[in-house]
Amino acid sequence: MSSNPSYLWNPPPVMSLPVQGSTQRLPINRLFFVGRNYHAHAVEMGKPVDKSVERPFYFTKAPQTLVQSGATVAYPPGTANYHFEMELVLAIGKPGFRVKAEDAHDLIYGYAPGLDMTRRDLQLVARDKGRPWDLGKDVEDSSVCGEIVPRPGQVIERGEIALSVNGESKQQSDVDKLIWNLREIIADLSQFYHLQPGDLIYTGTPEGVGAVLPGDRIEGHVAGVGRVALTVGPAA
Repeated sequence: MSSNPSYLWNPPPVMSLPVQGSTQRLPINRLFFVGRNYHAHAVEMGKPVDKSVERPFYFTKAPQTLVQSGATVAYPPGTANYHFEMELVLAIGKPGFRVKAEDAHDLIYGYAPGLDMTRRDLQLVARDKGRPWDLGKDVEDSSVCGEIVPRPGQVIERGEIALSVNGESKQQSDVDKLIWNLREIIADLSQFYHLQPGDLIYTGTPEGVGAVLPGDRIEGHVAGVGRVALTVGPAA
């Protein structure tokens, strides 16, 4: 009897990203996203954050939503308000559970620039009705990511984060404006999950989010990390 399992159909492929300076790719485990982690963005969303009485909150997307920088993706169905969100992405390289903030750097493998594309109209309807955000956030081809830049054990504390659409500046801020910094995010998330190599954490977006249309070209960067690009194709 064969020890290899037999499936009714082919299982989904392992999602992965290129790694700067390496022929090996980084296999993806889970995708975590930090909500409202820049004050100005929280305000523009109508939900200011008081760090003294709140803790970070998160949502997840399926790994199958991941697309590599440079892709052209279809404008998704069910929305008339598809938004960009530029983010610094943190790649976990070691297991960790209930990690202290001062030890959080041990889990870091590297970083990438990323986009959290969002059906904003559906997200806001769900938010206002107290429902899950899945239809607004867990959108096919909506987790865009550039190549992973290895920086094991290094914590990014500052650096410009910016985005343009068709060459027009839309978002411009600095990573030092994160409400919860990278150490705090890793430590807090590890209270709820056994973090594993290949987990990606999208750390939040600054103010200036907005809608795109088919044909638009999105380009973003994080200083010292790299660039990310996406073209929005015709509607699916």
